[in-house]
Amino acid sequence: MALPPSSPKPRGYLPRLAPEAYRGLAIVFWTHTVKHRGTGWLDDVWHSAFRELALHAAAREHVLCPIYTLMPDHLHLVWMGVSATSDQRRASVFLRRHLEPRLKPHGWQHQAHDHVLRDEERQRNAFGATCAYIAENPVRAGLVAEAAAWSFTGCIVPGFPKLHPLAPDYWDVFWRIYNVAVERGAIGKLEKETEPAP
Repeated sequence: MALPPSSPKPRGYLPRLAPEAYRGLAIVFWTHTVKHRGTGWLDDVWHSAFRELALHAAAREHVLCPIYTLMPDHLHLVWMGVSATSDQRRASVFLRRHLEPRLKPHGWQHQAHDHVLRDEERQRNAFGATCAYIAENPVRAGLVAEAAAWSFTGCIVPGFPKLHPLAPDYWDVFWRIYNVAVERGAIGKLEKETEPAP
């Protein structure tokens, strides 16, 4: 997939690709950083609010989030569009706008960092490495000894609340859900549900 050229940027802003690079079946690695690396806001309540709002963003803009990790001063996530109407920039604006009041007294840096995955980065091993990088972030930061011990890592797959990206069978289940969603052009249940039993 050839990416469109960058759009002109105001001074002090990161370069952005043209809007169409974030639409359709794009896969984008997003990093949202708190201003001045502010901390003290991350807890279970904030995590729940993030999950609720990310679920709304996913439903509004037809995206799946196979993995996210919330860190004390920033968050990483991957979004994957599943239809021609998917728009990750709109999803990002929605998420930031509704989460920012919950960061007080902090706020977001003026712009998120994004990396639109190219064809070679969308291949299974390369994509897996990107997701592993996200999951291992708390380990690299010295917050936990292993990724599974960090309680602020998860995924947003509407209709599948019990899925977790560090579960042994997660990726087989996730790819089935993603492929069905792309085929339909919409997020929804599978013909034969594969969600883990309660």
